[in-house]
Amino acid sequence: MGAQRPVLVFGCPRSGTTLLQLMLHAHPRIAMPPETRFVLTAYRARTGWDLRTEAGRRALARWITGSRETLFADLGLDGDEITEEIAAGPPTLGSALGTVFRAYARRFGKPRWGDKRPGYYEEIPGLLRMFPDAQLVHLIRDGRDCVASLKSMPWFKQDIYAAISTWNEAVDNGRRAARRLPPGSCFELRYEELAASPVPQLTALCQFLGEDYDPAMAEPHKVAAATLPERQVWHAATQQQVTAARSGSWRERLEPWEAALCEAVMGGRLRSLGYELTGAPRPPAAQLARFARVDALRRGAARKRQLTDLLRRAQETGPLDCRL
Repeated sequence: MGAQRPVLVFGCPRSGTTLLQLMLHAHPRIAMPPETRFVLTAYRARTGWDLRTEAGRRALARWITGSRETLFADLGLDGDEITEEIAAGPPTLGSALGTVFRAYARRFGKPRWGDKRPGYYEEIPGLLRMFPDAQLVHLIRDGRDCVASLKSMPWFKQDIYAAISTWNEAVDNGRRAARRLPPGSCFELRYEELAASPVPQLTALCQFLGEDYDPAMAEPHKVAAATLPERQVWHAATQQQVTAARSGSWRERLEPWEAALCEAVMGGRLRSLGYELTGAPRPPAAQLARFARVDALRRGAARKRQLTDLLRRAQETGPLDCRL
């Protein structure tokens, strides 16, 4: 019998977190839904509901199940049933959110649940306030491949400078959490190793999670069509067998100046993670200055989130931890 701790997957967008989500969902004991999009929003807006009251819990439940901000409809759950379950449940935010994930796991007859969202790297302390016993799984991919992939995404409206900064921030936050959290709390995976040799990587992951490895995990394409929304066409590759063919594709997808910029501002991190650099010439000062401006703005936004979080903590009406 394995553990019952929640499993939370994160990493830079386009680092392979959806592939890993499907691999975990293929496990006979773990249910991993498609992206829900309500956890971070609910945490940041937590002072808007007094969960000590049934009315407050019901209001939160109706927002989760009925708001256009969330992707609850992708879970295949009955909104009215979930609303009643949350309203009757423990008076904490983690419990309300966990109720949804537990119901999703129940739909598949599984005892354990998790969730995946790349952007969880932004709120790791907040996630652990809601789910103190969670096991975090940080997936890292070559930053140049992440940047090249982000460039082609219809939903990514920013430029290459923001894409590079996003990867840096995700790696820094994830590795910082791994250093600070107790053993058994955070596991780091490389996308390239997972794609090239899924069995040993997934076996090690299962050992971390306290689960037995199951061969179905190495065939995530068999659960992809039934798990992922059809509209997310950018995840089409997950419906094929696992392959390492996309590793290193940045060489064809990035312009020479873009690759040089990536290596100039990601270089130390890339090397520390075992990725080889090409030795590209240093980019012009104007490009480096532009990156510095974008990066400073993003860092400022992160500090603002932290300050806002501290202010909201002072306004909280009770604890947040999941008590299911």
